[in-house]
Amino acid sequence: MAADEIHVSSKAIAELDISYFFTKNIAAELVLTYPQEHNVSVAGTKIGTVRELPPTLLLQYHFMPDAKFRPYVGAGINDTRFSSIDLNVPGVGDLEVDKDSFGLALQVGMDVQLSKQWFFNVDLKKVKMGTDVKLAGGGKVSSIDIDPWLFGVGIGYRF
Repeated sequence: MAADEIHVSSKAIAELDISYFFTKNIAAELVLTYPQEHNVSVAGTKIGTVRELPPTLLLQYHFMPDAKFRPYVGAGINDTRFSSIDLNVPGVGDLEVDKDSFGLALQVGMDVQLSKQWFFNVDLKKVKMGTDVKLAGGGKVSSIDIDPWLFGVGIGYRF
């Protein structure tokens, strides 16, 4: 890691996934969570916090929709909103970040049928999230790349 590279803390959080099936094989999934605050550091020294809200929309293909084990893949977009920015580097001053980030999201997962309408779900997502860091009222000095791997486990109900 470079001495001036910005690091953002990791978190474990709850999410809500809402899927709509257009056909037996094709679905759209909206991934929602609550705003998350991250500690931001440079070379191991905390320089502040930033809050982000990362809704993600995925288009999925379900390979075996009538089987007990139902694998699927998904791809889509993430629209992260950054807020509550409190970043300051001693000797440099206050920092700002771009408020929006659009990025690619990829997913692989599997539903396991438990009963006619209930199922167990496990999935793995890679989401591209990041923003430019700027001096207050000035130019870009660095960037924040969060780019998380999201591992999900849950219970679902089909209507």
